This record gives sequence, structure tokens and C-alpha cells, in this order.
Amino acid sequence: MLTAYSILHTNFWGFMTKVYLVRHGQTEWNKKLTFRGRIDIPLNERGRHEANAIAEALKDKNINAIYTSPLKRSIETARPTASFFHLEIVHAQGLIDISYGNWEGLTFNEIKKSYRDQYIKWEKRPELIRFPDGETLDEARERSFSAFKNIVKGNPGKSILIIPHRVINKVLLCAILGLSNSHFWEIKQDTGCINLIEYSDDRLILSMMNNTCHLKGIADEIPQPDF
Repeated sequence: MLTAYSILHTNFWGFMTKVYLVRHGQTEWNKKLTFRGRIDIPLNERGRHEANAIAEALKDKNINAIYTSPLKRSIETARPTASFFHLEIVHAQGLIDISYGNWEGLTFNEIKKSYRDQYIKWEKRPELIRFPDGETLDEARERSFSAFKNIVKGNPGKSILIIPHRVINKVLLCAILGLSNSHFWEIKQDTGCINLIEYSDDRLILSMMNNTCHLKGIADEIPQPDF
């Protein structure tokens, strides 16, 4: 199993690489509890405010490179930060959202009704489900963690912004912590949240997770569902 202690074989002595792993801002489909996956949904107004707040939170972090999923919601979240630092946004295919297959475009309630048994398994044993005509968490983790490793290895000693999706962030954090995907529901990723992973001496260290302090005044008082 991939762990934080073994994933990177090149040791950059004296360098500390900082990775700001961010979940994209809110979309209308987040708000309406609609499964997104590979469907290319843009940010809504709140999501655009979240993107600006992320840029404000990172403005003193000397970001050197920005990588996103190729989907609009990730790219749009990166734009304010890219503009501030005058950086190109690099689209990494390995960071694209999980394929929910036939669930994409359906609401939470529609899935519970039409795919009842599969949805119960998704809630109780997420590591065991393959979405109909879609991916498994293991497949999403393998490709996204490979992309993550390549990005980190290619940017020694730099500060990097990476913006994927809820599922991708969760499986990446499980991989970094050496946890199986059975712990998927034990990690929360709110829209617009910031995580910080530090890499040095062949070790990844999770220094901050699901930070939303920069979103004060933007987020609703009612806690976001994990969706």
C-alpha cells in the first residue's frame, strides 16, 4: 500500500516542498446535492467568492505553480490565485473528478430511490463500490496519487497549489496518511477548503486539513453536508 513514507524515491535534501491542496468552490450542483463527476459544471456566485477568498488566503504564500483538474470548477477556482501570482494554470488529467458513471446528473434523493442497495453500500462501505459504468475509489486514488507524486517530484522546494475535487482530495489524504479508502467518510472536505501537505526527507506530513477560516462571511451558518 502506498504510504507517506514510501511514495517519493528522490530525496531533495534541504528542501521543503509545500502543497496547498484545495477543494474547488461551490457549484449549483453542490448546493442542490446533485452528483457531478465528469460533468463540467462551473462555479456559482458563492463559489466565485470562495475562489477570491482562497487567493486572499494564499497571497503571502509565494505560490510557484498551480495544477488543477481539467474541469471548469477547478480551473475557475484557481484563476484569482493565478492572476495574483502571474502563473499559468496547468491541467492535470489525473486530478479529474471520480467517474460516477450513471449517477452523474442525478440528485441525492434520486440515487437513494433508483440505486438503493448501491447507495447503502456507498454510505457504509465506500471502498467496495464501483459506480455503475464508472470508477472505484481505488482507481481514482491510484491515478490521482500518481499525478500528485509527479507534481511534487517536479517542484522540489516550491510552494504548489493543487485544486481537484471532494472525492479526489479525500482519497489523496487517505493515501498521505497511510489509510485505506474505508476511511473515506472520516475525512471532510468543504468547498473552498485548504489543506497543507509538507514534503521533505522522503516524507509527506499533513500540517493542516479542511481549513475554512478564510471563508468566514461567505459560508452559510448551516454546516455544509459532505457532498
